[in-house]
Amino acid sequence: MISIMPNQSKLRTKVIRLCQIVFVAFFWLAVWQILSLMVHQVILLPSPLETLKTLVRLAGTGRFWASVGKSMLRICAGFLIGTLAGVVGAMATSRFRILQLFLSPLLHLVRSVPVASFIILALVWIQTGYLPVFISFLMVLPVVWNSVETAIRAIDPKLLEMAHVLHMTPRRIFWEIKMPAVLPSLWGAALTSLGLAWKSGIAAEVICRPSASLGGMLQDAKIYLETPEVFALTVTIVLLSLMLESLLKGLTRRLQRHDSV
Repeated sequence: MISIMPNQSKLRTKVIRLCQIVFVAFFWLAVWQILSLMVHQVILLPSPLETLKTLVRLAGTGRFWASVGKSMLRICAGFLIGTLAGVVGAMATSRFRILQLFLSPLLHLVRSVPVASFIILALVWIQTGYLPVFISFLMVLPVVWNSVETAIRAIDPKLLEMAHVLHMTPRRIFWEIKMPAVLPSLWGAALTSLGLAWKSGIAAEVICRPSASLGGMLQDAKIYLETPEVFALTVTIVLLSLMLESLLKGLTRRLQRHDSV
């Protein structure tokens, strides 16, 4: 009986959480429906049902799924490259102060300049198919870099001193001291920057309109005043972003459980 109670408590918590999510979702859908009835103009604000019908229609086309696949590929590539570059850059600047002196202005510049400015400037140098990858990379890089560097600098110097006294190899110091200290900050930065990468990547697609892209479909729908299609594509983008975020959270929890065993 004692071993069953914790499981029952967890199940009850999950059910309550699911009910809360469903209630909130229905509440905002009701608000959307009421506003749509008040406006009574599909071109201005389509109803949830009209948006769902449009989404189902789009899901039956090959162009839609090709755009979903290629947009995810571009943005995920930019996210992964930006994360890797941020980790490597943080390790370098935390070790060599001179690098931090020269590179910190560039990171501040990336954080400060609007995404649209980068997209317009990058259009001059980069092919449209690679621009969303570059923009996603650019948005992820400073977030991961700053978080990982801060975590490395926060490591207790006494731990590193003790490791040297015990003649631990650099490899053991990295895996047993530095990595456990850095990973929580890295996971947090990755979750934060994933949303930034997704939004900035779609914005880049809207402006540069590469072949087979959700951003290009959004721009086409906007030009032809297909408001239900704009809403349906926006819902698709939000759902894909939530899906990727859930996958990353699941991976994070699994790795944390593995490390704690």
